[in-house]
Amino acid sequence: MTSKSHDQTHNINRNGEEKQDVAPDVGDGAVDAASQIAALKADLAAAEDRWMRSEAEIANVRTRAKRDVEEARQFAVQRFAGDVVEAADNLQRGLQSLPPASASEPSSIARLRAGLAEIERGFIDTLAKNGVTAVDPTGTAFAPDQHQAVGQREAHYQVAGTVLESLGPVWMLNGRLLRPAMVIVGTAPAAQSVRQS
Repeated sequence: MTSKSHDQTHNINRNGEEKQDVAPDVGDGAVDAASQIAALKADLAAAEDRWMRSEAEIANVRTRAKRDVEEARQFAVQRFAGDVVEAADNLQRGLQSLPPASASEPSSIARLRAGLAEIERGFIDTLAKNGVTAVDPTGTAFAPDQHQAVGQREAHYQVAGTVLESLGPVWMLNGRLLRPAMVIVGTAPAAQSVRQS
């Protein structure tokens, strides 16, 4: 009769050799399980980090797309608005070319002037409702990003670099420059220039 010990079990493998089964060491398994848990936790943290970054990127893409769509909507009419402000400027020049109002003028001329002024006011209001605004730069400092200098004149009562006269307004479309104003810019008077030298 063969005796078996409690710690070892004798088995015979295929080759007829005796192999020993040793009871597993619980300490090694606990270390392996702990390292596997730690690795899984690290993988989970990395996946959560990638997921959060992906969510942030998606939010950024949505924000950019929304902004691009809004800008496209606001400025899609830019070319059309540029043509319309030309018509508004022509209407203004037409009004300015009329002779000054006088008590002796025929009533038909007075009504024509009043009618054209009303048309211009309505036209400007309609443009403003659609984001197109006119700004008169007269008396402001010359700004090369909004003004186009077409001439210079001595500024006797203003600071040099001030817009003395505007040949038309600065036209803006929703805060963006649509068309610069053509302006005459003041320079220092000749006597003042000589004293400064």
